[in-house]
Amino acid sequence: MGGSVAEATAVRKNGGMESSGKLEPPNARGIRGSAARVVAHLRALAQLEKELARAELERKGASVGAGAAVAGAAGVLAFYAVGFGLAVLAALLALVVDWWLALLIVFVVLVLSVVGLAFAARSLFRAGTPLKPERAIEEARLTKQVLRGDRAG
Repeated sequence: MGGSVAEATAVRKNGGMESSGKLEPPNARGIRGSAARVVAHLRALAQLEKELARAELERKGASVGAGAAVAGAAGVLAFYAVGFGLAVLAALLALVVDWWLALLIVFVVLVLSVVGLAFAARSLFRAGTPLKPERAIEEARLTKQVLRGDRAG
């Protein structure tokens, strides 16, 4: 182990990344020196892969954030577009009937749509509750019985 302190420090830093533990100098011979170099390289590789993953997630997160902002803007514009479309529908109906009746017809159609969607949502919520995986729990219980040796269910 006849290396200098500078050599041991160079191995320990692994390209600027500190590590703990006693490491051999890079020019140490034998299995211990080789193992120390392998460990140093693996730590450096793991650190670089961690930094790569962090950078990739930051880039993807920024892209997803921008996409969410654009989707939000599209949702606001869609809301206004639906409002203007309903206004056009009322204006077209006003050519046939009085304005107040045209607006009332559009209003009633919208209220009936809301009521229908509310009933559909209620039935979907009822079908999805309770929020526990009942079939998976039953499978786990049966598997546990089989592993214990119980034959009867």
